[in-house]
Amino acid sequence: MKVLITLPFLISLCFAATKYNSELDGYSYPFKVETFKLSSQNQELKMAYMDLKPEKVKKDKVVVLLHGKNFAGYYFERMANDLVDAGYRVIIPDQIGFGKSTKVRAYQFSFYQLSYNTKSLLDSLGIEKFDLVGHSMGGMLATHMTYLYPKSVTKLVLINPIGLEPYLKFVEFKDPAFFHDIEKKKTANKMREYQKKNYYDGKWSERYEKLLLPHIGQMNGKDWDLVAWNNALTYGPIFNEDITSKMSQIKNKTFLVIGTRDQTGPGRSWKKAGETHKLGDYKELAKKTFKRFPNAKLHVLKGLGHMPQFEDYKKFSSVFLPIFN
Repeated sequence: MKVLITLPFLISLCFAATKYNSELDGYSYPFKVETFKLSSQNQELKMAYMDLKPEKVKKDKVVVLLHGKNFAGYYFERMANDLVDAGYRVIIPDQIGFGKSTKVRAYQFSFYQLSYNTKSLLDSLGIEKFDLVGHSMGGMLATHMTYLYPKSVTKLVLINPIGLEPYLKFVEFKDPAFFHDIEKKKTANKMREYQKKNYYDGKWSERYEKLLLPHIGQMNGKDWDLVAWNNALTYGPIFNEDITSKMSQIKNKTFLVIGTRDQTGPGRSWKKAGETHKLGDYKELAKKTFKRFPNAKLHVLKGLGHMPQFEDYKKFSSVFLPIFN
């Protein structure tokens, strides 16, 4: 029997042998990685970040890109390059617990803490004002950060953010050990199938596969239990910190870029008994969220899901890049 050897198959085979430690040593980011050392909660931590500077920077034009839960700053390469070409300085941090930043055994994770950490990084770079872009969980963080530092954020851009509904109203509260158990049972194929179903409408490509490499490498590595624990701890803010109640208080100019095919609904598998609310209906959530912000503009991307910047970059960038002109 002949075995069909395809490029995706070879990539998957290569990934299966890849091993990374908790800080992704050996995994190359698209740009030079810097380190910001901070003291937080009686711990000395390291926050990795990328700092891109065009030859001619527009005065006070800085964009900060905040990554989602299942990624880190490395997946912003194409967006960052376009923003640099437009004359912007671009800062891309890995939050504590993610990517190349420190993984912790004990930490009180909250979006306020992560906001404070990020603001401390920007302060160290002498950046006082900035545009703030958040994707997925990064959208929840960006909303909290704008709420906390309204005079620093010149505009808020949310790309398919999660948190557009108060999850604990509909789902059961879970201890971090619950999420740790889920993380420990993950496999490369389970991660692939989850993203394929929930992010890409049942389709898959080599581009999507490459985004899994850091996660698969850490799953194969010696620090997987520590990484899995950090993955578990960082679910806490998603469920515990509602952003919908803060939206009406954010007066900053806000842009919502929403792929309406998105069905991302954290906690769907552990709804409260008898709960019938449909989680993750972004087509409706986009409209409700737009009405909550006092100064918002909604860009609807029909036919795209949770990762519009990867599914169809041409369509995505046609609404995203003009925001910064």
